[in-house]
Amino acid sequence: MFDALSAVFSYTFMARALAVGFLVSLCVALLGVCLVLKRYSMIGDGLSHVGFGALSVAMVLNVTTLAVSMPVVVLVAFWLLHLSESGKLKGDAAIALVSSSALAFGVIVTSLTGGMNADVHNYMFGSILAMSQGDVILSVILSLAVLLLFVVFYNDIFAVTFDEAFARATGMRVRLYNMLIALLTAVTIVVGMRMMGAMLMSSLIIFPALTAMRLFKSFRAVVLCAAISSLSCFFIGMLLSFFFSVPTGACIVAVSLCLFLLFSLFAKIKS
Repeated sequence: MFDALSAVFSYTFMARALAVGFLVSLCVALLGVCLVLKRYSMIGDGLSHVGFGALSVAMVLNVTTLAVSMPVVVLVAFWLLHLSESGKLKGDAAIALVSSSALAFGVIVTSLTGGMNADVHNYMFGSILAMSQGDVILSVILSLAVLLLFVVFYNDIFAVTFDEAFARATGMRVRLYNMLIALLTAVTIVVGMRMMGAMLMSSLIIFPALTAMRLFKSFRAVVLCAAISSLSCFFIGMLLSFFFSVPTGACIVAVSLCLFLLFSLFAKIKS
């Protein structure tokens, strides 16, 4: 078994995918708990579709995809947060509006230029073959920055996640920390889109948190369990993707669903 795994990860693209995938899985697991508890979990779906629209434009202009998608997705994340806080548009309605519009824009741009080529397919559904060495280095740096900021501001993020009204009453800069969560989420989604794909990236945010919440109640326990389950599902899903030659994102989602159903069964037996 160990020899087989060593042979698999002797491939450069698999080693790259493992390095980035573990970091991204850890980031989305931590942020996913906050987003699910704040009832803002579908922001991942909206931002990933925005990322696809931005990537379509970047490919047409023949510029670095991250250079275009990163600022666009971050700005849209801040805009969605502003709409939700101002009450002008409900959070789920705003996300649905942005998600469908960005996806439609990306499809139109793609259709008018090169059509559905291999690069577009990889961005939509994910591929472990799509990451270059430059992508890996930048993704690792960004993922480590997300993890560092989450750890440094853990107590503040915990406060605004569980009781935003109380945090605001105590004088905490709630808007600033909400913007931090939105920023970290946007960066993580853009980094993870190469492997998970725009269509499936949001599932990587939702599944680990929901799975952990089946058995655990405390914030710290849920965060730890979500991180472990996210890493495990990514690793198993990546191996299945390699051996069966199917998109990485779809395999990870399938494994995540199985784990969620298993935890749900344990929860029913426990109760």
